[in-house]
Amino acid sequence: MNLPYEKAEAREWAKENMCGCANVVTPTFSSDLSQLNDSATRHDIRLEIELGFWGALMVSEVALTLSEYERFVSVGADEAQGRLHLIHHASFNTIADNLEAAKGSERAGATLALLGYPPNFYPKDEDEIYKYTKAFCDGTNLAVIIFPVPLWGFERIHPSAGFSPGLLRRLLDGCPNIVAIKAEGGMPSIGGFIDVYNRFGDEVIVIEPIEGNGLPMATILDLQFMGTSNYEYYGSAIPSIFKLIREGKMNEAMDEYWKLAPARQATTQAMAVLAGSNFLHRMLWKYQGWLQGFNGGPLRAPTMRLVDRQMKPLRQGLLSSGFDIEAIDDREFFVGRNPE
Repeated sequence: MNLPYEKAEAREWAKENMCGCANVVTPTFSSDLSQLNDSATRHDIRLEIELGFWGALMVSEVALTLSEYERFVSVGADEAQGRLHLIHHASFNTIADNLEAAKGSERAGATLALLGYPPNFYPKDEDEIYKYTKAFCDGTNLAVIIFPVPLWGFERIHPSAGFSPGLLRRLLDGCPNIVAIKAEGGMPSIGGFIDVYNRFGDEVIVIEPIEGNGLPMATILDLQFMGTSNYEYYGSAIPSIFKLIREGKMNEAMDEYWKLAPARQATTQAMAVLAGSNFLHRMLWKYQGWLQGFNGGPLRAPTMRLVDRQMKPLRQGLLSSGFDIEAIDDREFFVGRNPE
């Protein structure tokens, strides 16, 4: 499919069009795990649109083949019909696989790419980070979101998740299709985000994806985009609050923000038990979405196991925040709303 911008003009396009919130869509497999469940993907894309999201990260790190991932994006794009921007998840095992997957996603209808780094990528210095990042950016026509985050383990190179201001400067100068920086360097401190925003916010979109930080920051900083994260846990609340902020209704927005406190605390506690694992609990995020009407359903191994002591507090957090959650047995999550 044709991109809505030329590669050299990607930043200008992003500044003009990338405004809103982006969630995640996690694939669902058939009951025998032999293939993707396309009905589940379509269900989730429709709900993303209904809830007011601008875009969605099409999650790849769930034991998908390259051809399966292209199909996943293609089905999502067919259902979205331009009403939701799909973000390619560049999180495969090698640079070659990531470039092949990005080409497939561009064909299938993705608009942007979020760049990750493989578990076996252990750079000795920031020049190796630069070379890997530039190789990906040079090899795709997609607009790219780069992602300094402690998850990669690059803090030994620079405390801002390995991405020093000098490295970011080189990347922005050398890669015209870098349109945004998802700035989580130095987490849980907001120092990395603030530094990136002050230095580069006039050139590219700078993102604070953690809603507990990003929403209040957006009341005092000109933040036009939030994502990608597990906003599905809060239904339509995150895009709705962000919209209020963009309309200048700061007090109303913060009133709604505080209503989410019990749910926010529940998800913070659920994620805290994973500290040091350097791996996102995709099944847990999928369950959070299922509570709000998303499909749920089976994932292939390897995936982190989801258990009762994790699920019950997440459900109660939503109830305590005033959400009307369907009283359905948690066993149904593992089947999904559209089983195949």
